[in-house]
Amino acid sequence: MESIEALTEKLNSYLNPHQIEQIHRAFEFASEAHSGQFRTSGDPYVSHPVAVANILSSFHMDEDSLSAAMLHDVIEDCGVPKAVIEEKFNKNVADLVDGVSKLDQLSISSRTEVHAENFQKMMLAMSKDIRVIVVKLADRLHNMRTIEYLDNGKQKTKARETLEIYAPLAHRIGMNNVYRELEDRSFKVLYPTRYKHLRTATRKNKVSQKRFLKKIKRMLEKKLVDQGLPAYIEGREKHVYSIYRKMKESRRSFEEIMDIVAFKVIVDSPENCYKTLGVIHSIFKPIEGRFKDLISIPKSNGYQSIHTSVVGIDGQGIEFQIKTEEMNEMAENGIASHWIYKMGEGTETKQQQKARRWISDLLEMRDNLDSSEEFIESIKTDIFPEEIYVFTPEGEIIQLAIGSTAIDFAYAVHTDIGHHCRACRINRKLAPLSVPLESGQTIEILRDKIPQTSPAWLNFAVSSRARSSIRGYLSNLKISEARKLGKKLLDQSLGNQNIKLRHLKEGELKEALNALGIKSLNSLLEEIGLGKRVGNVVARQMISFLNKESEERGSTDISLEITGTEGLVVNYATCCKPIPGDSVIGHFTTNGLVVHQERCKNILSIREDPAQCFPVNWNEELQREFSTDLKILASDEPGLLATMASAITSSSINIESIHTQELDQGHIEFIITLQVKGRSQLATIIKKLKKLKNVLSLQRIHDQEMREARTLH
Repeated sequence: MESIEALTEKLNSYLNPHQIEQIHRAFEFASEAHSGQFRTSGDPYVSHPVAVANILSSFHMDEDSLSAAMLHDVIEDCGVPKAVIEEKFNKNVADLVDGVSKLDQLSISSRTEVHAENFQKMMLAMSKDIRVIVVKLADRLHNMRTIEYLDNGKQKTKARETLEIYAPLAHRIGMNNVYRELEDRSFKVLYPTRYKHLRTATRKNKVSQKRFLKKIKRMLEKKLVDQGLPAYIEGREKHVYSIYRKMKESRRSFEEIMDIVAFKVIVDSPENCYKTLGVIHSIFKPIEGRFKDLISIPKSNGYQSIHTSVVGIDGQGIEFQIKTEEMNEMAENGIASHWIYKMGEGTETKQQQKARRWISDLLEMRDNLDSSEEFIESIKTDIFPEEIYVFTPEGEIIQLAIGSTAIDFAYAVHTDIGHHCRACRINRKLAPLSVPLESGQTIEILRDKIPQTSPAWLNFAVSSRARSSIRGYLSNLKISEARKLGKKLLDQSLGNQNIKLRHLKEGELKEALNALGIKSLNSLLEEIGLGKRVGNVVARQMISFLNKESEERGSTDISLEITGTEGLVVNYATCCKPIPGDSVIGHFTTNGLVVHQERCKNILSIREDPAQCFPVNWNEELQREFSTDLKILASDEPGLLATMASAITSSSINIESIHTQELDQGHIEFIITLQVKGRSQLATIIKKLKKLKNVLSLQRIHDQEMREARTLH
């Protein structure tokens, strides 16, 4: 149990006596308020706020933040009014405590609604003072450190909430040390056996690689010193949950994930970051497509570094992160780094400004949503994005999530630009609004005098900001206009399948509406017109209940590759190349239904959105062949290609293409595209290829970027 004396000793290093005295008064107030209260561990309750304050002190947070940490439960658990806290301390402390405190649960019906409303309240407080989330994360971190004293059900509930919301939130504001610990502790609670096995394997791997890491470190240190570039170099250890997540997403083994070692290189200036990069590339061969300059273009959470991957000794992959000490501090502690309040300064750091803008955007988005539950679900898709960087015609950089379209870009610039968007130019050429954008492109939005907002945009808008703005605008349409628009969209979608809404019998229509959970046709048309439902999704659902009409149109005679897609144009995503046997999901686009693997990164942000995605299944009688890619690392020798080709063709599998790249002396990488009937046939050939003595590793490729290789001549 941590003591106030130990905390005081830490505070003496950066706070003055007057500031420390305020924190002591807060401790005494909390001790009196929590008198007679105990934690489930048996410790006096006041030990918890002291521990939270201790965590904040490691970030060198100011006296108001630490005082709020001491008092953060007195409103909720002790009934102390906010006004009393303001009177005894100050308004900043009172606002911070109130921002962290939960709402009165008696006024809200469901536990889900309670959680959503509490989170929404906290986000509102964050918009006024960003320190609220730092205090909240410290509170959650200590709760996770002592979670073993709760019963099993409460442990899992809190761990799941932490993993879904608070860990990503910590990452989003750059507090990576907190983020990693929250993830690992949540993972340990939710999957204790998996955690134990991975933790043990990680420690064993660390011991076995120790000599290799030392060799690489000495080699690089000597080279940097020779070039007049002194640096601090350390191995970068992967945390357990990140290893598990990578294994699950890529379906790779532990050995494959841990095959790449990582180093962090700390230098004294941004200029020397680039010089160090040159030195690294002079020693080791860089891997194509595995370089990121996040100094010139930082991540949205303020993270800066240069990332590069190279081929090291014996063909082992090595990742380097090159950054300055300040960048490293920001990478570890995010907005809690160099906190402005401790110095009494009046300006925020760039990272704190970015965090505040992000929170303001979230609150603007909230105003366009119907409920707090919808708000928190939207945040989940926005809280942890992979990013691309595009430019306005004036050269301003706009950060967007991967998969974003011109519609997302337009709303990111300004809501009015989004509403009035009629077309776009990508790199000065007219392009569809639905085309996914790529980093480096210049986007120009062509506008109309009157709003052009359409429910169809919800089919390809990715960002929470864009989708909520579209829904907000559409919800302001008159009901009659919404019904008219909804009827037009539904008629169009049904018409694509040779069905007219007016031709449906009353009994058939009633049956379909009941299946959709809709009381009347007018209600359904309103929801479509307001963008709450997508016309082509509703049409597909209705048709599934109109078997008689389907039979009359002869749809049952059509051999469908994906069940339930009658009347739809079906395409297969080139990014993940699904094959029969894969778990798949359908994504509606302007070009029809695109089938992705469920774990495809390109649809992660929209996977749970029924307006854009819905579950699909393979036809069990499907016989045709599908393309898939294998990446094979092998030791090179004459006749290797012929041996592998023979093994493949002997299994009655066609080879579509072969690409290769020489990694280093004696090692070669193959990218082989095969035509297979499904996962079962693919598993057979993978097993056969793995038995070849020269094959070192083999995996199926799920990521488009990994398919890049030199053509075999």
